[in-house]
Amino acid sequence: MKRKTPCCCGTPAEDGEPATELPEPIQRDLDAMGGLPALTKRIPSEEILEKRSRIYQALSDPLRLTILYVIRDQPLCVCVINRFMRLSGSKLSYHLNILKESGLIKGENDGNWIIYSVTDRGRHLLQCTEHARL
Repeated sequence: MKRKTPCCCGTPAEDGEPATELPEPIQRDLDAMGGLPALTKRIPSEEILEKRSRIYQALSDPLRLTILYVIRDQPLCVCVINRFMRLSGSKLSYHLNILKESGLIKGENDGNWIIYSVTDRGRHLLQCTEHARL
C-alpha cells in the first residue's frame, strides 16, 4: 500500500515524490548542531570503526572473555590456559589469535613457551564490562 504523504525517510508518497522536510524538532536539533556536515564529522573514521569493530567482535564470545579473565591477574602459558579452558589446541589458538589481533592480549616468547597476558587496553575493557549494567 502506497503512502498518501511522504515520510521523513524519503519513502515516496503515491505521487512518487520523496519527502523534503524533516519533522520540526529533528530539523531544529540538526540545525543547532551544524547540519548534516557536522553530524558527519562526529562519526569516527573508517579505520577507527574497523578497529573498534574487531574489539567488540573479540569481546562478543564467552570463550574469549573467559580467556581474558583467566590471564587477567596472572600471565600464563598456553598449556595452563588450555588446562582451564579444555579446548582443542587449534580452537584455543584461534581464540588467542583473535584476542591478540584486537590488541586485548599479548604473547611474549620465553624460551620454548609463549606467555600470554592482558594488555592495558584489554584490562580497561574488562573493567568496563564489569561495570556495565546488564
